[in-house]
Amino acid sequence: MSKIHYINDAHLSINQIEQLLQGNFKLALSKSAKASILKARNYLDHNPAISEKAFYGINTGFGSLCNIQISNEKLSELQRNLVLSHACGTGDLVDQEIVKIMLLLKIQSLSYGHSGISLEVVERLIYFYNHNIFPVVYSQGSLGASGDLAPLAHLSLPLLGEGEVYENNTIIDAKQILATHKLKPLELQSKEGLALLNGTQFMSAHAVYALIQTKQLIDLGDLVSAVSMDGFDCNLSPFDALVHQVRPHQGQVKTAQRILQLRQNSPIAQADKKHVQDPYSFRCVPQVHGATKDTFEFVKKTIEIEINSVTDNPNIFVDENKIISGGNFHGQPIALPIDYLAIALAELANISERRTYQLVSGLRDLPDFLVDVPGLNSGFMIPQYTAASIVSQNKQLCTPASIDSIVSSNGQEDHVSMGANAATKLIKVVENVYTVLAIELFNASQALYFREPLLSSEEIQDFIQKFRTKVPLVKADKFMAAEIKASINFCKSTDASQWII
Repeated sequence: MSKIHYINDAHLSINQIEQLLQGNFKLALSKSAKASILKARNYLDHNPAISEKAFYGINTGFGSLCNIQISNEKLSELQRNLVLSHACGTGDLVDQEIVKIMLLLKIQSLSYGHSGISLEVVERLIYFYNHNIFPVVYSQGSLGASGDLAPLAHLSLPLLGEGEVYENNTIIDAKQILATHKLKPLELQSKEGLALLNGTQFMSAHAVYALIQTKQLIDLGDLVSAVSMDGFDCNLSPFDALVHQVRPHQGQVKTAQRILQLRQNSPIAQADKKHVQDPYSFRCVPQVHGATKDTFEFVKKTIEIEINSVTDNPNIFVDENKIISGGNFHGQPIALPIDYLAIALAELANISERRTYQLVSGLRDLPDFLVDVPGLNSGFMIPQYTAASIVSQNKQLCTPASIDSIVSSNGQEDHVSMGANAATKLIKVVENVYTVLAIELFNASQALYFREPLLSSEEIQDFIQKFRTKVPLVKADKFMAAEIKASINFCKSTDASQWII
């Protein structure tokens, strides 16, 4: 029997979305959500003022055409034309899981009863979600200002029997999927096309996806760095709680506690050290990783506000008898945090690559490039090159998109957030961080081998034992790309939190 999540006005969290995705929950509207949707739609259908006065997007054109009033008999055609004309996406196809999140967030936003959407349209979106019918959406086309217009138009096309969808990972025409499921194309009513296209669900869905991945990357980064610390024979003293009590940033304190917990029972860590200090990439892990943790919490809080908001336009307030044209579709409140998260994640990779560099440098009784007979063997020379190229790309990707703006729609939309570009760049940064941490783990595992017979802590040894079942020790030069790929797959499929308190 399927588990059901009822759409309502209760706070929807990132953690809850992760559970919905992992648990394959079905969606259904709560009684209160249905009542709110019906109330707003009824207000639009029976409001005499709409026949007498221009209301943006309900009986007018769009953008700079907002002053052209449309006759009542043309309102349905107006909304259909809007969806068709705005489906101008290009570029890569958006990952199906992100599209699934887009559907969820659009349903959530429409359920509050401030959009004027019909119950039929929301129920059809829920049907798509529940039956894994995911519209084909493209990564390019949104300015992140007047809503994510182009991506949301592609999300909406299948409602009309237009566009394409995924079914069982195969792309087919929306007409075909509707026929298979015995569904008729919908005829949109006044305001409905605009309600579907206005909104920040493309940006928000990318941010939600990235935050779910970031939580895993933060745990992985702490665990992998602890492995590298023992591989490099680092001191324990920088993680003493006293150091962090006098600079108590929450993320810093938490990171130091984690590293201490992972290494305090390590024979390698407990052994006498010849060196007084370690390089910053080891010693300052609490400060650097901790700052990323604090950024994560800030961005998570901001995105959760966004996904529990109404972000289309105009907004309908039935009790106050008002239809208000505002700017809740503008992506600036999340464009800035999305850029911030990309920068914070890139720093996890930056410091990781520096640890990898130290591990292969022939220091602290480790062989050059972590291999027997260096010279004959290049060993781990080039994996560090690969990591270096990736962190360089991250620096390019982390140029903030939100500082840019280009005038559109004949000057009507004269400031835009570019949050959609920030969001798609963020996903690439996430992928890159996984790769850089995987390369560090590949190196750190090798370094631990050269510390034997001294061992690390039970937690770290258990983690490395599982890693080596997928990525064995390198005794002599071999095809390294395959080993890096196996390390990436291990990092993505392994829950690092099981070794961390």
